[in-house]
Amino acid sequence: MTLSLSSDSSPPSTLVWKFSQIFGEKLPDEDVQDIDIISAIEFDKKGDFLAIGDRGGRVVIFENKAGNHDLLEHTSRSELEQLDLVVPQHPKFQYKTEFQSHEPEFDYLKSTEIEEKINKVRWCATPNGSLIILSANDKTIKLWKVKDHKVKKVKEMEVTPFLSSENSLMAESSFINGQHKPNFANGYSLEWTENVAKSTLSFHAGPDKITSFADAIPARCRKVYAHAHDFNINSISINSDGETFLSGDDLRINLWNLEVSNQCFNIIDTKPENMEDLTEVITSAEFHPFHCNLLAYSSSRGFIRLVDLRQSALCDQNARILKDEESHGPKSFFTEIIASISDMKFANDGRHILSRDYMNLKLWDMHMDAGPVATFKIHEQLRPKLCDLYNNDAIFDKFDCCLSRDGIHFATGSYGNHLRIFSNGIGSQEGVTMEASKNPYRKPQVQTSRRARRSSLSNLTRGFYRQGHDESAGSNEFSCDFNSKLLHMAWHPTNNLIACAANNSLLMYYA
Repeated sequence: MTLSLSSDSSPPSTLVWKFSQIFGEKLPDEDVQDIDIISAIEFDKKGDFLAIGDRGGRVVIFENKAGNHDLLEHTSRSELEQLDLVVPQHPKFQYKTEFQSHEPEFDYLKSTEIEEKINKVRWCATPNGSLIILSANDKTIKLWKVKDHKVKKVKEMEVTPFLSSENSLMAESSFINGQHKPNFANGYSLEWTENVAKSTLSFHAGPDKITSFADAIPARCRKVYAHAHDFNINSISINSDGETFLSGDDLRINLWNLEVSNQCFNIIDTKPENMEDLTEVITSAEFHPFHCNLLAYSSSRGFIRLVDLRQSALCDQNARILKDEESHGPKSFFTEIIASISDMKFANDGRHILSRDYMNLKLWDMHMDAGPVATFKIHEQLRPKLCDLYNNDAIFDKFDCCLSRDGIHFATGSYGNHLRIFSNGIGSQEGVTMEASKNPYRKPQVQTSRRARRSSLSNLTRGFYRQGHDESAGSNEFSCDFNSKLLHMAWHPTNNLIACAANNSLLMYYA
């Protein structure tokens, strides 16, 4: 599949987005607990399942409703022709199961608390009908296996003295009556065998006596990949070989084998000898969609580095660096802060990369390292308010991005729970803006709020910016609600359907 970026190509058709589903809808006067806020979201490769993680360490799995998929699988072709099957326009999901993936811990060596919050969830290959999923908090990665089981439960059993009591066979009366004497060569009484047959038939005949089946979906932790990261994990990516995956934190990227949990290989190490010389950190990392030897990782300085694992064991030499040479406006105190890339995704064609920094959504061509091929402005209206955004720590918010299967349409989030969708075509720079709610096109309501930022190493690289800076300058009055923000989202791999998380609510939109 090729993503066409030529000038003579026809612009993509405009997608009309509609509300599809919502899970965990918040009532107007309901207070949302912090542990219920969604922190990660991911579709599996086929789009049949959706997994979300929350700040309480739980992983919830949703399944595409068993409708036409099962019907096509279990119905003959002639029967399908008679049914005149109508395929729905978009998938419909339903709750499947959930499990507690991580618990809060305490690192006694460093005297620090390790939150149970799920940072990333990633689907692995699904052999034998099982669901395999990786989940990670700040320090530990776990491999979970989820499989459907049929559990037999006896609703009612008819108890007969002949079958239930051993004493009935050995009672004195049975010997007196001569029942112990066999009248068959095999030693069994004719009356005894007939009674067994009748009791068996009566047990299976009654509808209220037969065994019933109940679905059980247990989740089992198969592997724990721990003690490999000194800093907070921000990335997990499954390799196209199906056998390895990477995990990245602020300064290092490790390579794992799914079957080996007690050993990993450090393939990228950006930690300086003196931490005072630290100027940038790793913000995200991802494997190439089909070249198992290629990966890319982004930095807090706005760079995307491409790495070839075949070059050396320690990939400190980059194959290519993608950076925006053109300066968007004059350089200022906040230039490097807003340039930090919070998320990065490969397109399915393997040539283009979508990245999101605080201000913009950018599309990159791996063959063009001078700058992005397209830039979509997200927060340009907030540029005069960067000082205020810095003072209330909103400038450190990390927004996800996602793109469609054909690589033409892109989506990301913004404040006020706004979903921004763009298309790579003529006249599409403005994109579509809608609110993550049942009525996505209603007029936004202006609110003001403050938030507390969770400290991390990603912000330590910018810590010196606070020195000598007046934190009391500016105002906290903004034109949108900075407490409600759409941070996490995912695009369905085969359909134009977007799943996004607004606090504790999971919303889906289709086109």
